[in-house]
Amino acid sequence: MVKARDPVCGMDVDTETALSAKIGDRTYYFCSQSCLDVYTAPERELKTMKRRVALTLLGAVAAAGLRVAFIFGLMGGIMALQLVGGLSVYNLAIFIVSTPVVWVAGFRIYKGAYLSLRNRNINMDVLVTVGVLAGWFYGAVNAFFPALTQGEGYLEVAIGILAFVLLGKYIEELIRRRSAASIRKLLELQPTMARVIKDGKEVDVPIEEVQTGDVIIIKPGEKIPIDGKVISGYSSVDEKLLTGESIPVEKREGSEVIGATINKTGLLTIEATRVGDDTALSQIIHMVEEAQASSAPVQKFADRVTAYFVPMIFTVAAISFTYWYVTDTFTRAFLILLAVLLIACPCALGIATPTAILAGVGKGAEYGILLRSGEYVEKARKLSMVVFDKTGTLTKGEPSVTDVKSFNHFTSTEVLQFAASAEKGSEHPLADAIVKKAENDNVELQSVNSFEALPGRGIQCIIGDKKVMLGNRKLLEEQGISASDIEPDIAKLESQGKTVMILTVEGKVAGVVAAMDTPKESAAPAIAQLRRMKLDVAMLTGDNERTANAIAEQLGITRVIANVLPWQKADAIKRLQAEGKVVAMVGDGINDAPALAQADIGIAIGSGTDIAKETGGIVLIKDDLRDVALGIELSKKTMNKINSNLVWAFMYNVIMIPVAALGLLGPQGPMYAAAAMAVSSLTVVGNSATLKLAKFKFDKIKQ
Repeated sequence: MVKARDPVCGMDVDTETALSAKIGDRTYYFCSQSCLDVYTAPERELKTMKRRVALTLLGAVAAAGLRVAFIFGLMGGIMALQLVGGLSVYNLAIFIVSTPVVWVAGFRIYKGAYLSLRNRNINMDVLVTVGVLAGWFYGAVNAFFPALTQGEGYLEVAIGILAFVLLGKYIEELIRRRSAASIRKLLELQPTMARVIKDGKEVDVPIEEVQTGDVIIIKPGEKIPIDGKVISGYSSVDEKLLTGESIPVEKREGSEVIGATINKTGLLTIEATRVGDDTALSQIIHMVEEAQASSAPVQKFADRVTAYFVPMIFTVAAISFTYWYVTDTFTRAFLILLAVLLIACPCALGIATPTAILAGVGKGAEYGILLRSGEYVEKARKLSMVVFDKTGTLTKGEPSVTDVKSFNHFTSTEVLQFAASAEKGSEHPLADAIVKKAENDNVELQSVNSFEALPGRGIQCIIGDKKVMLGNRKLLEEQGISASDIEPDIAKLESQGKTVMILTVEGKVAGVVAAMDTPKESAAPAIAQLRRMKLDVAMLTGDNERTANAIAEQLGITRVIANVLPWQKADAIKRLQAEGKVVAMVGDGINDAPALAQADIGIAIGSGTDIAKETGGIVLIKDDLRDVALGIELSKKTMNKINSNLVWAFMYNVIMIPVAALGLLGPQGPMYAAAAMAVSSLTVVGNSATLKLAKFKFDKIKQ
């Protein structure tokens, strides 16, 4: 029996008996109809919207055809033929066409208006409902009891209003979905099967059955099913779908791999480290969904304005109706009433913030940048300082050999050969750095005898027939070896924050090997970009001031806060905020978690497999510090879109409401108003969607 996990409730279900739905190339299994409805409702809703739009457009065309036939007498006197009580064939036909359109296609809007009023709230659905139903009821009375009304009925107007409103909503939803297309694609990335080693045999099992610790084989060209660590093999992996990195990343024993990426060239054997909801892909999807559901504080302002705006519009509409009823006719007053209600509908105001955030989140996902909340998008505009953690953020987090110097007729190659041969069996991080340096320089290592570790001092051993020692000054002092001649060289290297190891061969100083935690290649360009963006940059570290200043000098950082323990980093951020700084903290999200939380914007940076640990408001999937500037720039551009959307929405209402109230839209005012309302909403959505065109400007940051 094959089991699968219900993507809604997480229950294990039998694939043979469970409800299922095919979405894209994948089949999902559900434990109940309610879970199926929750997961597939968005797709069904779009289809339902499309059917409602088609119904209203069909009704509008039919009504227009009847109108033409009536005006031009294309059907002789049939249209004007009077039935019972003055009811004409034309009015009866329009009534028959309009009734199902108005009541079926518009039902969702009326229901929304009812729920809003029941909760003592007046929203845009209320305005549309009043406009549409008022037109329909007035038209129905005019059709059946023409003596009770003045002028023509407005059943066609009701259909036209509804057609414009629903068409606008449908196009708006299409644009919104396209803005989020890169996010929805994440759901389709993960493969459905994995090749697991069980009892010495390769067995294909559903991805839902893979457990932490399982050994999985990935052949060239296959997708990696889950997050894991390479235990054997060498290959390059295409990670651009998740990280945006165009160049495949080399993977060897010990490398971490991300689920849903593609193995390109070699055979890999990996051990599963994260499965199910713990995988990087699942965490990314979860965080993006949270961001889409969030709103910036500016949205709360828009919501408050809308809450006061809608009752005010009813007041303006009532005053306009009263004035025109007294000074003109009921028909003129009624048309102006409908026009004011419809043109004032604050749809554009309501969607100004969420559409921009949705577009920004979608754009960020393309570059491996996750904006977790609208709150952080808004704060980015006021940002004045970016603070970086040092170890593992600005630097690689492990020592690398930076200098190999030789003395007393030894060559640099000989110094590195002796040092690496001696350290080959040691597990110390500095030893590993020396061995890696020798491997990269193609230096052949020699066999070692009588190896002895001397805690706090260094090591000694026999290489060939020579006694070799590698350590600090204390080791040389114990052996009576003077290093005074090379002391200036040692002091210079140490002043640069480097750890210096002295090599002696047969009692003579042969050379020194210096190592340090070196900056990442992307660190200097990232800091230079932030400074061009007029942002102050600081470094926060637990290291001593000498080491911290050495790194800061290399990177062009002028403000260094050193000797800070992990639990003191949040206090350091508070002190900067007390100076009036709006602070972004960049860290690895683990030891730096308190500082990330304290900062106005926490930016977590690291490999995709660490996503579950991140606590930042902005998460950078790739280990590329240039994405810090990119994330800040994206947030600012998203906020600019929000502001321009709000300006457009307010300006539209300020200009158009008086136009409608003064009766300047003419007899077809309600339909013009509905069309203008739809255009304003589409303009806001289209303005947000232009974030998709920001690629060139973003890429310039990374040059």
